[in-house]
Amino acid sequence: MDFNQIQELIRMVSKHKISEFSLKEGDFKLVIRNQGTSAEVAPVVVAAPQPVMTMPVAAPTPVAAPAAAPAPKAETPAAAASDDSKLIAIKSPMVGTFYRSSGPDKPPFIKIGDTVDAGSKVCIIEAMKLFNEIESEVKGKVVKILVEDASPVEYEQPLFLVEPA
Repeated sequence: MDFNQIQELIRMVSKHKISEFSLKEGDFKLVIRNQGTSAEVAPVVVAAPQPVMTMPVAAPTPVAAPAAAPAPKAETPAAAASDDSKLIAIKSPMVGTFYRSSGPDKPPFIKIGDTVDAGSKVCIIEAMKLFNEIESEVKGKVVKILVEDASPVEYEQPLFLVEPA
């Protein structure tokens, strides 16, 4: 945009008594503000901010994951820990909010010790205001529930551990 075009925009903003006008083209941004009732207009040119790479943000994620991993091992007896290799995880097929039941006053779909069949409803995941019923893909006994009710879950995050039947 050249100087003459900017002057023409200033005149138009002043003539039509527009209090503020903003224009953005690529990295160029122009803001024109009309001060009060007078015809005085103050053009302001602002350069677009450059993206900044921040490496420390990625560091807390790996630190949080190992901190959460030892907790289940500490709670589980040593004999059960060796059986973990036989367990199958029911994973979240999407990002959303995990719910164990269909409503706050309803019982959970499954509890620890329950037997599930392939195709049994195990939970609901809310994603973008839609409630998606999640079904088990394995048949077996529920050994562990890995996610708290009404908490956010990620894609492929394990939700339940099932001992196959």
